[in-house]
Amino acid sequence: MRVAIAGAGAVGRSIAGELLENGHEVLLIDKAPTAISVERVPQAEWLLADACEITSLDEAALQRCNVVIAATGDDKVNLVVSLLAKTEYGVPRVVARVNNPKNEWLFNESWGVDVAVSTPRLMSALVEEAVSVGDLVRLLRFSHGDANLVELTLPEESALAGTQVGDVEWPQDTSLVTIIRGNRVLTPSREDSLEAGDELLFVAAQAREEQLEDLLSVRRTTAS
Repeated sequence: MRVAIAGAGAVGRSIAGELLENGHEVLLIDKAPTAISVERVPQAEWLLADACEITSLDEAALQRCNVVIAATGDDKVNLVVSLLAKTEYGVPRVVARVNNPKNEWLFNESWGVDVAVSTPRLMSALVEEAVSVGDLVRLLRFSHGDANLVELTLPEESALAGTQVGDVEWPQDTSLVTIIRGNRVLTPSREDSLEAGDELLFVAAQAREEQLEDLLSVRRTTAS
C-alpha cells in the first residue's frame, strides 16, 4: 500500500515509521527544509514541497496513493490537503489530524475527510476509557457515514453478562468488532459469551450510541 503523509514533523515521522515497519510504501511531504530529516526515516521517500499546491501533489503522484494522511500542525492545511486528495486525485482513504477540537466539525466528507483524528479528544477518551465502567466512550470518529469507534466496559451488573453474542438484539447500525478480555483480543463470534469486565469495541452510528449504552448497562433485576 502506498501512503502519502503531509507533514514531516514528529507526528508524521512517527506514523511513517509504523507504516514502514508494516511493509507499506511511504512518502513524506513538507515545505519546511528543516523538517526534511531523511536520516530519521531513511526508508521513506521524501519530498520538499507545499502539499497545498497542485503542482506539488502532481510531483508526489498522489493518484497512485491508496491513503493520504494530512498530519500537519495546521488545521487549514490539513483540510486543503484532504480536499485536494479526494476531489482532484480520487484517493480512496483520507485521514486528517485535528489540532484544535473547535475545528472538528469541519473535518467531514465535504472536505474529503474519511477519518478525523483529534489528539486532544483521543487523549481525553483514553483517560475516560481507563476509569469508566458502563459508560460509552467515543474513541474515534469516522466522518464518512457518520459512524464512530466506541468502547464500553461491561459492568458486573449488566443483564448481558453471560449472554452469547448471537443472542443479543443489537441496535441497528452497530457492529461489535472486538472483545478485549484481560490480555486477549477476541474477534467475536455468535457463540462467544459476554463477560463482566469485557472491553467491547463497536463501530456505531452516532444516533445509536445512547441506545447501545442503555442496552449494555442495563442492570439485572433480583428477586425480592
